[in-house]
Amino acid sequence: MTTLNRNILSNVFVYLLILLSGVTLCTSVHAYDLEKQVEEYTLDNGLTVLVVERHFSPTVSLYIRFKAGAVDESSEHTGTAHFLEHMLFKGTPTIGTSNYQEEKKVLAALHNVIREFDREKRKGAMADTRKLDTLTAQLDTLQKEAKAYIRESEIDRLYTENGGANLNASTGYDLTSYHVNLPSNKIELWARIESDRMTHPVFREYFSERNVVIEERRQTIESRPDRKLMEQFLATAFMVHPYRRPIIGWASDMPFLNIDYMKHFFKTYHAPNNTVIAVVGDISAPDVHRLIVRYFGHIPPQELPPRAMSMEPPQEGERRVDYVADANPKVMIGYHKPTLPAFDDYVFDAMSTILSGGRTSRLYKTLVQEKGIARVVETINGFPAVRYPNLFVCAAQPRFPHTTGELEDALYDQIRALQEAPVHEKELEKAKNQMKADFLRRLASNAGLAGMLSYFEAVAGDFRYITNHINMIEKVTAADIQEAARHYLIPSNRTVATLTQKQDTQ
Repeated sequence: MTTLNRNILSNVFVYLLILLSGVTLCTSVHAYDLEKQVEEYTLDNGLTVLVVERHFSPTVSLYIRFKAGAVDESSEHTGTAHFLEHMLFKGTPTIGTSNYQEEKKVLAALHNVIREFDREKRKGAMADTRKLDTLTAQLDTLQKEAKAYIRESEIDRLYTENGGANLNASTGYDLTSYHVNLPSNKIELWARIESDRMTHPVFREYFSERNVVIEERRQTIESRPDRKLMEQFLATAFMVHPYRRPIIGWASDMPFLNIDYMKHFFKTYHAPNNTVIAVVGDISAPDVHRLIVRYFGHIPPQELPPRAMSMEPPQEGERRVDYVADANPKVMIGYHKPTLPAFDDYVFDAMSTILSGGRTSRLYKTLVQEKGIARVVETINGFPAVRYPNLFVCAAQPRFPHTTGELEDALYDQIRALQEAPVHEKELEKAKNQMKADFLRRLASNAGLAGMLSYFEAVAGDFRYITNHINMIEKVTAADIQEAARHYLIPSNRTVATLTQKQDTQ
């Protein structure tokens, strides 16, 4: 267990100012400082905890990361991880109810009817409509009975009434995350709430909330052409790997999101030995340790299933998908590549900054300012997630009257430039400094540091990836970038998705 150092904020800002002023500083100094300031320990049940004391304001930022997301779902239950995130705000036997002993009887009956309703509805055209009508009436009655016991949004209310801010949750392919900022003297409230819903969640309002996420898909995917394009892009780029599936779930799966499978998914993956907690702020590390042991130490670990899944085979030819919609045109180009901690992943971080890192980047200067053929252009390394091999993506919107075809050709010209000539050393050094500064800015706030620590501990297996990243970026050379561009950014390894604006035929 390392010793805490309470000067992290000043260290980060000093280092950041030095970077921004152009003065060179040995990155190992920063790495040494950050690692000294993080107290790391693992409870007997496998729960990983990262704590940093920062005494500049009486607040604390708290992250819980479950190393589970959409990638861990079975293929017929897509959307479960995201739906579970919703359900974990519904409360516990002690939160969100006026009388749980009576409520649980109604919930048991309600969940039985939901199972029967889903079995009949799955028959499609062969379903017994009379039976469905009867079950629908039973569902309406039981939902009204259950609602009488519900205290709406009580978790949100408890946090808000106690000074909580930025209460948020998110589900990705790799992780599910819960975050809140609180006054430092309210950390025990957090421990009580989060340990309770980590052990005894109550899936109340299951049927109605399932309809909520179905409607969420309609609003955020079906009615958003850019999101539909992304969905089709991923389904084309990945043939077998779960990254091809939408986080929110396929539309055909969502009406049958199964409560029994959700309970199984929760018990399996939201286990302490699959969880990282980060606590950053005006706290006492020993006090935090005692609180976490008291509230989380009793939760039993689970036997985690092997992370065995169909791996994406090498791509052997260009893939294309064309989507026509009443929307602004767009083009997405993706190339398969390794993920962290492969050295090439760091190389692509540098390449992405050179291509689209701000107004002085190659793509912005050439395609937006000089040629005027693009409205927006960006590159993304590590799309759509990073636990498994992923994509390097170029995405852009043409400026009228230019087309996606013109823009696509212009993007290939920029890729060829990387392949044919090494990046100038000054351009590479500028990109490295920009990356380090951006990285360190994210560490300046409690939430930023807690988020980064917990994220990299969860996906990379070690929060020290933060400082290792800075050191590895320093090792990237112009030759490395040229070689990566030649090896990966080739036609046979790319997937292209275009959104073309629907033409008025009248």
